[in-house]
Amino acid sequence: MPRTHNNLFEQITSFDNLWAAYLDARRGKRYRPEVAQFAANLEENLLSLHNHLTWGSWQPGRAREFRVFEPKQRDIQAPPFADRIVHHALVRVVEPLFERRFIHHSYACRVGKGAQRAVHAVQAMIRAEQRRSAKPWIIKADIKSYFASIRHDVLFDAVARVISCRPTIALWRRIARAYGHEAGIGLPVGALTSQLAANVVLDQLDHAITDHAGVGRYVRYMDDTVIVLPSKSAAQAVLATLEDEVTRLGLRLNPKTRIFPAQQGVDFCGYRAWATHILPRKTNTRRARRDFQRLQAAYAAGLVTLHQVRDRLMSYLAYAKHCSAHALTAGLLNDLVLTPSNSPYGA
Repeated sequence: MPRTHNNLFEQITSFDNLWAAYLDARRGKRYRPEVAQFAANLEENLLSLHNHLTWGSWQPGRAREFRVFEPKQRDIQAPPFADRIVHHALVRVVEPLFERRFIHHSYACRVGKGAQRAVHAVQAMIRAEQRRSAKPWIIKADIKSYFASIRHDVLFDAVARVISCRPTIALWRRIARAYGHEAGIGLPVGALTSQLAANVVLDQLDHAITDHAGVGRYVRYMDDTVIVLPSKSAAQAVLATLEDEVTRLGLRLNPKTRIFPAQQGVDFCGYRAWATHILPRKTNTRRARRDFQRLQAAYAAGLVTLHQVRDRLMSYLAYAKHCSAHALTAGLLNDLVLTPSNSPYGA
């Protein structure tokens, strides 16, 4: 792929792009205090960002760090709002250059993709392989501590094959070094640029497996990968290739990576998929049941509103509609009995 010209940085730092990036960054968050504070002097703040970026004096701010435990424990570094505008400004301009290169079956953090489509792609591949070989096998793999293990030299070697604009690469490097990570290793989980960078790094793995190794039934959602193969021996051979390519990128496969017959079903993107049907993952169902029980008690005590209960319910229904969960959903709804408290807050 030909590399880009040096006008990228001018596009990134233009006032129009910063304005569009501001709108992207505030979406769904416009009433948060830091967003409202930035908006109070919007034009002045955007001009300040523009000037600091243009002069090369922009520096990332201090990230807010916290830990989440679902679906698994992660340490999140949430950049300040002004930084998020810069991240959006960068991604708005450079992402299309990489999007052209990404394989069709890479589903994370891409427009028109997503977890549900990834699961249905896996199911379609299992069905297709069953028609060909009757008893397919599956590789289920992911990268150990992926975001924390991404090497900056590997990332920017890949970036430099697409982008030749030095100020753009320098800005991206400055973001990658920010938020308290060890020098040269790791990216902040909560940054938009990290999502793109994560896809850029593993795009190399995608092409190594699908183009060079000739594997056709391959799906990736961020660092989670499912490969459908005709036999156990084929799965063992491709797994060895996969491990070699991951090591070449300075990464390691999670020890939980394994091969197994497709008839067992595969856990992927919050669902469990077979050729014939898709079910909700048991841990997600248990979590939803616990959430509904807590919300039911909180609503009865006047601690949450009906709107908050409805939001969580609609979130679960949006998840469940993509799989065979009618009886299970009906059971959850039957158990959710809302008794309003005397508090006006619970009404």
